[in-house]
Amino acid sequence: MPRKVTVVLAVNFFIALAMVYSTSTLAQQAGPEAAGKAGKKGAKVLRPQLFFREEWKIAPGAGEHPVNADAVSNPNLELKLYGTSGKQIQETGTPGDENDPVHMWSGLCETPCALALRDKSNYVDLTGLARIRWVTKVSGFHKVHPIIKLADGTWLVGDYADGSVTDWHETEFSVADVRWLRLDIDKVWTRGTIVEKPDLSKVDEIGFTDLMPGSGHGQGGWSDVGKVEVYGKAVKRDSGGAGQ
Repeated sequence: MPRKVTVVLAVNFFIALAMVYSTSTLAQQAGPEAAGKAGKKGAKVLRPQLFFREEWKIAPGAGEHPVNADAVSNPNLELKLYGTSGKQIQETGTPGDENDPVHMWSGLCETPCALALRDKSNYVDLTGLARIRWVTKVSGFHKVHPIIKLADGTWLVGDYADGSVTDWHETEFSVADVRWLRLDIDKVWTRGTIVEKPDLSKVDEIGFTDLMPGSGHGQGGWSDVGKVEVYGKAVKRDSGGAGQ
């Protein structure tokens, strides 16, 4: 075989070998990254749908009055009042008025008070990307905190707090970001230390408190809560759970 042909064949062989090595190296480098991207795509968590919305209703000309079951506009929900002065929570406001929407007002509570809502047919799963949205306004140093009742009867209050003294604010928060303390629901007082990893897969009631007495009419110290929305997965109650 001529020397020239031998040289050409040798060069071509080494070029082909280099290409094979390069392709193999790139495939190995791309493998973990591609697998990581595929894993992230496969682990996508879906945002839960609306579980309930409560916008409150008030009779024309009713004015400020102690809240009762007639205030609940959602037929699937039950109203619950807690604390020794829970029945002093007032309903007030004007439908369609963004400066004074229909809302709950804690100003006449002489001791800490709380309000909660219970779906008649379902618990709610507040794990994952569950969230709560509400409209609030406050006076003084009061802040609105979420409260929940677990399926086993345990009450918890969250460290998350909302409330502007300037104007009504609509805000949303992820339940997963909230830290919880035990709540003595009869006194509406906190108990103990942070509850680590509470089971939020079956929540019986959801509501709010500011953990403080009200100061009466005028500026001083109170909380207003308007529309409330909860986003989570419905979990059917057993036949014995309705109406408890």
